[in-house]
Amino acid sequence: MIESVINIFNEGAKYVIPLLLATIPFYGLLVKKVKVYEVFVEGAKDGFNIAIRIIPYLVAILVGIGMFRASGALDIVTDFLSPILNAIGFPPENLLLAVMRPLSGSGSFGLLSDLVNQYGQDSLFAKIGATMYGSTETTFYVLAVYFGSVGIKKVRHALISGLIADLVGILSAVYICRFLFG
Repeated sequence: MIESVINIFNEGAKYVIPLLLATIPFYGLLVKKVKVYEVFVEGAKDGFNIAIRIIPYLVAILVGIGMFRASGALDIVTDFLSPILNAIGFPPENLLLAVMRPLSGSGSFGLLSDLVNQYGQDSLFAKIGATMYGSTETTFYVLAVYFGSVGIKKVRHALISGLIADLVGILSAVYICRFLFG
């Protein structure tokens, strides 16, 4: 029964994105009377400029993580925290992903890929990592880019709320995956 429901959702999912890609521009053009192509091009220019501005930060984060891992510091921190993490049921193998996810989407995706390559796609670590990746947000990136683009400087409550939501997503990913797959 569950498999038939999943199959129905999978079949429906094939049509959702094409439907949205067709519906949204026509809605903007016909209902809202927006010059869709011109607005899209202007937004793409802004997106390109933002991407150029954040590339140095992304490179710095990726280099820093690479150095942290290559130096052996990650192993030391993981070994130190393993008893605590194991006591609460959190796999130490997923710790770096949990720390990186609020910082960088591409960096955390690289770490998720490493988990999948190292332990296999059907491993509990990979399933927890994938669920963690999908259940959390790049909080610091969102605050920097979106709040910065509109000039908001006081992000105190948004930062706290975002990090709490990330923590809930991370812990939920661990416990739900352990319940379902472990």
